[in-house]
Amino acid sequence: MPHERGNTEGTTFAGWRIMRSDAGRFWATRERPFPLSAEDAGAFRTVDGDDLRELCHAIAEQESLADLAATR
Repeated sequence: MPHERGNTEGTTFAGWRIMRSDAGRFWATRERPFPLSAEDAGAFRTVDGDDLRELCHAIAEQESLADLAATR
């Protein structure tokens, strides 16, 4: 799964590394692990999506879980 910046059309997600698989799916891995409390709340460090919109939603969902865990 090569890291292909050109296929992300300039889209960036702070703290996440975006990749596109040979099959055309988008994947993102958080560059730093989530705190244990976020992982316990269900946050995943690696997510995927059929397109950038779906990937963006998946990333936002994980960051939201982490934010909620941090406020508890």
